Amino acid sequence: MAATKDRLQVLRNELQFLESGGYRFPIQWRSARIFEDSPSCPKDRWSACPHGNCVLLDFVPEQSHHEAIPCRYIPLNETGETLNTLYSTGTNEEIQETLREWLLKTITELEQSTHAEMLWRQEKAG
Repeated sequence: MAATKDRLQVLRNELQFLESGGYRFPIQWRSARIFEDSPSCPKDRWSACPHGNCVLLDFVPEQSHHEAIPCRYIPLNETGETLNTLYSTGTNEEIQETLREWLLKTITELEQSTHAEMLWRQEKAG
């Protein structure tokens, strides 16, 4: 359950960062990169992804774990769009809206899962 709580906290922080405009402004000479340029990313800016230290890796398909920046390969919707594909096909507004929808959906699913697990533990203990 601790891992779920960690994931929930990171995703809630991401949603807050997104909704407060964190991705609207360029970082030096380029647009801000989703996840990579947020406060929840455990890597140092401009360095390689630390893989094991990032809870977002739990959402990356196994076949994409080897990528230099695995969080770009998280499927964000039913059609399987990822940040990697959206960076070449979508506008910043489309990317941020897709991310927002994924965050809200995933947070809700994790909250429901956590609640169901708590109920199961209570029933088992009682």
